[in-house]
Amino acid sequence: MSEHKTVCVFCGAKPGRDPKYVRGAREVGAAIAARGWTLVFGGGGVGLMREVAEAAMAAGGEVIGIIPQALVARELGLTHISRLEVVADMSVRKQRMIDLSDGFVALPGGLGTLDEVFEVLTLRQTGYHAKPIGLYNQDGYYDALLAACRGFVEQGFVLPADIGFLVDAPRIDELLERLFAAAR
Repeated sequence: MSEHKTVCVFCGAKPGRDPKYVRGAREVGAAIAARGWTLVFGGGGVGLMREVAEAAMAAGGEVIGIIPQALVARELGLTHISRLEVVADMSVRKQRMIDLSDGFVALPGGLGTLDEVFEVLTLRQTGYHAKPIGLYNQDGYYDALLAACRGFVEQGFVLPADIGFLVDAPRIDELLERLFAAAR
């Protein structure tokens, strides 16, 4: 068993159109729990958030949800997890998720997921933390985003090392292995 880690998973409040995203979220939750790690997530009982949390719980993992008061009803805050923290707003949610976590993994998602990824990436770039950031690039979901990031570098707006903080892999076991190896 590896050293205990707490991994924050950013993912969609929707399940996506293809059932493969639900399967992938379940694999992520189970893989985190199988390592004896704690899962931190957005606290919602909808979309991929629900799937990753329930899979981690079913595998015997510890699961901590962080949800803003305004989203408790809309996202159906999961109460059958290890701990659900209800916070004031989205900013407090993100900060709490960052504070609790040793690393971050983004599953397929939408605008909120991208907001979270770029916030932790920017905080890493500016030296506020040194935690690893991973993209679960399931079936190439993040290929276009990674290409855009390379374009930012090519145009001189981002340093190569800053984009180098992103670890991506098409399989969750590979991503989780590489995630903390990259932080050493």
